[in-house]
Amino acid sequence: MSISLWATLLVACLVISLTPGAGAINTMGNSLAFGFRRAVWGILGQQAALIIHIAIVALGVGVLVASSPVLFEAIRYAGAAYLVYLGIRQLLTKPTRTGDGIDDGDDAAAAPPPRTESRWSMFRRGLWVNLLNPKAIVFFLAFLPQFIRPGEPLLQQYLVVAATVVVVDVAVMWGFFALAAHGMRRFTRSVRGQRTVNTVFGGLFIGVGVMLAVVH
Repeated sequence: MSISLWATLLVACLVISLTPGAGAINTMGNSLAFGFRRAVWGILGQQAALIIHIAIVALGVGVLVASSPVLFEAIRYAGAAYLVYLGIRQLLTKPTRTGDGIDDGDDAAAAPPPRTESRWSMFRRGLWVNLLNPKAIVFFLAFLPQFIRPGEPLLQQYLVVAATVVVVDVAVMWGFFALAAHGMRRFTRSVRGQRTVNTVFGGLFIGVGVMLAVVH
């Protein structure tokens, strides 16, 4: 792959990663709930899904998904349902007591101990958030061929594309979305703030899920 072509790929990946979506919402939610460092486990799960999407397209399975309305719709609705589930779960999450900045009276005193989530659980959730999106397969099906030259070794080209996509997305997710959310963690030091955050991110998950289900 030439330097000029790779530079174009790099810019395209930056624009795509900076476009808010379910992955960005998941990353910001993790950073707010569990901290900047632990948010990386959800991000790694999202990258695993991207690698799977690229592999699907490279193997030609993406054509099957894109050309099969039944399979495409089944995956699309499964993805939408999962995002709505995450949103409802976020809305129903009970605020936790952090020990400082609590100013909500009885509600704060009644709050349970701080909520935790295992690294594997965060990785798995990130994986499914990105994996259950058939439009990503269709997108990569249209996106990847622009940077693949049939006359050159395909494996090396797909490896370069996959590495670029993953490195850029990790940098944007962790260095931008997770960091931005980390700066807002002060709002989660009170029960009222946690309720607001849970409502906002729960609503965002549900909104993205509904859009995935109804927008063709």
